[in-house]
Amino acid sequence: MSKLRSGFTTGTCAAAAAKAAVTFLFDGTALKDVELAIPSGDRVVIPILYVRGNNGSAEAAVRKDAGDDPDVTNGVTVIASVASVAGDEVVIAAGEGVGTVTKPGLSVPPGEPAVNPCPRRMIRDAVREVTDSGIRVTISIPGGKEIAAKTFNPRLGIIDGLSILGTSGRVRPFSCSALRTSLKCLLDVAEASGIRAPVFVPGHIGERAANTNFSLSPGQVIEVSNEWGFMLNCAAGQAFEAIMVLGHPGKLAKLAMGEWDTHSARSKSALPFVSDLAGNVLAEKMRGIPTVEGLFSALSAEERKELGDILAGRVRIAVSGRLGSHIETAAVLVNMRGEIIGVDGDLGRWK
Repeated sequence: MSKLRSGFTTGTCAAAAAKAAVTFLFDGTALKDVELAIPSGDRVVIPILYVRGNNGSAEAAVRKDAGDDPDVTNGVTVIASVASVAGDEVVIAAGEGVGTVTKPGLSVPPGEPAVNPCPRRMIRDAVREVTDSGIRVTISIPGGKEIAAKTFNPRLGIIDGLSILGTSGRVRPFSCSALRTSLKCLLDVAEASGIRAPVFVPGHIGERAANTNFSLSPGQVIEVSNEWGFMLNCAAGQAFEAIMVLGHPGKLAKLAMGEWDTHSARSKSALPFVSDLAGNVLAEKMRGIPTVEGLFSALSAEERKELGDILAGRVRIAVSGRLGSHIETAAVLVNMRGEIIGVDGDLGRWK
């Protein structure tokens, strides 16, 4: 099997475009590629898509290559438009397709372009390799607003476009680091917004069920995807007083099994565990049923509640052990229709 190819972050692309544009602004050279430093300590060469200038300004573009990583921003055009300004600062602004921060809790304050601190440093350093003069750098990504709708940005309060991200300058193929960064941001925004009793759900089914069955404020429901261990570890160190975990038993039962990354490719199936529990609780062997949903559907209403509550209890105990005794916990199980089929813990904070 051939080695997967790494790529470059939007931050690296923005810095390279800024350096090419500033070079053209000051000496009229249209570079075909740009060499610059990235946070890993390496110097890399980035191809430039185009450079052009007009009336005291210049712009350059880089087409993002994320390598073999399934990145939604792969192939986008990152444009840096530059112009001289008074003083000696490098001022960074958001153009078309780059978002603006509107909520507290992120690494960039509300009202600022959604360009994270590391890419900001990269852009400033790249500009400073050319000039010490004051420069305004406006970063644009055509189509970025539409792409951003597929990311966590709307939930983070980042409006009108994408974030310019990157901590190492490179995109590692199939790395979960970008997902974890976005998930941790959701926690930070919730904490900064005064939320003290968030609801953790695996995905959209859990989110809909949480909002249907409970009285929740905006931002209180946090999708954790399959990153339960990571998110619970993060939450344990933040100012949360209580956490409810809510989801389908086919997913949440894995937490009771000690499977904290619940991705189907990296964890065991919950079906044998739930089947054995049903046998112990109900004295029934639920064999031959291919899914956890089917298993619960085969039970009477009374049996479903009994098994659901006991399984929810196992889940809550596991989550509580991960979080620590300083955070109150509750667990709610729902079926594929979003109906509650199991509860353990005090739900008063979420009523």
